[in-house]
Amino acid sequence: MEFIGLIVLIFSAILHEIMHGVVAEKLGDPTARLAGRITLNPLPHIDPIMTILLPGILLLSGSPIIFGAAKPVPVNPLFLKEGRKDMALVALAGPATNIFLAITGALFLKTFGGVNPLLNLVLQFIIIYNIVLGLLNLIPIPPLDGSKLFSIILPEEIALKYLSWAPFGFIILITLLLFTPFGDLFSSVIFQSLRILGVNLF
Repeated sequence: MEFIGLIVLIFSAILHEIMHGVVAEKLGDPTARLAGRITLNPLPHIDPIMTILLPGILLLSGSPIIFGAAKPVPVNPLFLKEGRKDMALVALAGPATNIFLAITGALFLKTFGGVNPLLNLVLQFIIIYNIVLGLLNLIPIPPLDGSKLFSIILPEEIALKYLSWAPFGFIILITLLLFTPFGDLFSSVIFQSLRILGVNLF
């Protein structure tokens, strides 16, 4: 069961990154395609730590929240037609894809979930991991996608300083999730979203 969940998580993260590249290309930046990253082949997208090790440890440890990430697709803002606005649209494409996949999975679960236990399990994994990926990436902590969305309302100089915190972002995120009330709040949002989509974990 853990293996199925890990496969679903990996491909959900890959689709998240592919859509960043697709939207960037639509807005004038071909960097992701030139780098061979607009592909469903998992090999170019795999980051050993974020795609395999981290979600694997969280799964085996029984963590209530499982997440991971594919290797970020390269985006060159200089090719984008409208600068920060287009960069925000590129950022939004990833979590929007995950939320779309979760909603689609919920519709399939409601329609076909009783047909086969394995199908039911796969659809539930699709819903769970895509809701987590979608909502987690909307948190406005650099380098998460939410930070790029939030930065467009800031003056450019302040936005650059804010985004420069990206190297410390995952340390900040893990600290908030594990050691502050934010972790409980985020978990509650996840569980409520899942209930709305027809998945009850408890």
